[in-house]
Amino acid sequence: MGKLSAVMVKSLRFPGDKARPVRFGDGDGLYLQVAPGDTKSWLFRYTLNGKAREMGLGAVGDAPDGVPLAKARILASEARAKLRNGTDPIGNRQAEREAKAKAEVEATERTFKTATAALLESKRAGWRNAKHGAQWLATLEAHVFPTIGDMPIAAICTADVLRVLRPIWERVPETASRVRQRIEAVLDAARVKGWREGENPARWKGHLAGELPSPRKVKRVQHRPALPWEQMGAFMTALSERDGIASLALRFVILTAARTGEVRGMRWREVDLEGKVWVVPGDRMKAAKTHRVPLSPAALAIMAEVRPLMTKADDLVFPSVRKNVPLSDMALSEVVRRMNEGAEAGTLPPWRDAEGRAIVPHGFRSTFRDWAGETRPEGREVVERALAHTIKDKAEAAYARSDLLEKRRPLMDAWAEQCHRAPATVITLASADRRKAG
Repeated sequence: MGKLSAVMVKSLRFPGDKARPVRFGDGDGLYLQVAPGDTKSWLFRYTLNGKAREMGLGAVGDAPDGVPLAKARILASEARAKLRNGTDPIGNRQAEREAKAKAEVEATERTFKTATAALLESKRAGWRNAKHGAQWLATLEAHVFPTIGDMPIAAICTADVLRVLRPIWERVPETASRVRQRIEAVLDAARVKGWREGENPARWKGHLAGELPSPRKVKRVQHRPALPWEQMGAFMTALSERDGIASLALRFVILTAARTGEVRGMRWREVDLEGKVWVVPGDRMKAAKTHRVPLSPAALAIMAEVRPLMTKADDLVFPSVRKNVPLSDMALSEVVRRMNEGAEAGTLPPWRDAEGRAIVPHGFRSTFRDWAGETRPEGREVVERALAHTIKDKAEAAYARSDLLEKRRPLMDAWAEQCHRAPATVITLASADRRKAG
């Protein structure tokens, strides 16, 4: 029998009088094998080191799933070339499969988090100080890792980058711009390592600039909607009825007058329960300076609620559902948003500021500031220290070396009492008249 043809390959059938598959040669070691049921496949037969071997080349059929005659001849030719070079085609194919499987495993393990760690390690010697690297990482932990941290670095695309940036682009444009630059740096470094290919989806010029407004033109919200301090008792009562880590974290944010990012990144090693103080490292503070926070009994009670979640000192105090991963910034905002759900169309949200705007978590710092300024005797300097505000006057800052921790303790205790003060009961005049008549 001479060379096979495409027509012959299609027309050949399994003989009914045979018990085993039959083979039809095409020459140079290539065979068409026909099994019972007319199942057809390709074989390449060769001898290596005195031993006969057979290598499957795939099932007969049209591309891309099947192997037509022309492709089978190419595969057989490639196998013969390997033999001439002293390479076993079967062994070579197995090695290629193992290498591919290893590459797939490595691609899965090479996540955005691991790529970030590799970049930070390579840049460590060049940081101007250790805090800079820590701030760099903290930004990604807060805004990026919850969304794409566990994604394979090779799979991250423009849509993924936008999922990170859109929620914060107009709300905190300066932070969002830094986040974009850092995502771009991580992806660039990963490409240099061979961990990903193609254009950088976080590139601004000629790419994301077409999807997002310029950070310089985004309107900055100067004043966050803040709840009037007189309503804090009612709000905290409603908040305490909500379950979940995010609700506990928000209560802690309120009681400490801290920034949400500081609480979301809080770890047990920062807390001195005996001394009743939380020491926030400078690399997690806006002013890059260590900040001590006195803990009121109410704040300590919240920590007691989450204490069973702790397994080691480095654990987050308020972890997300994924163990030891910070809550997202949106998690706390969602708590407040859900508390405002249910308002009828056209009516004001129940929890709003004096202008009728729905409140946001960061606004509670303003609420604390208003309450302290209107009701407390401690004075501006103590209140500003409680908020970890930087003293802008350089001469004043030069002499203000104490953080006034002990003076801040009664202030924070009083704030906790205000937050847990039961809302006043309102009695209408009609109700009062009925009582008199009774």
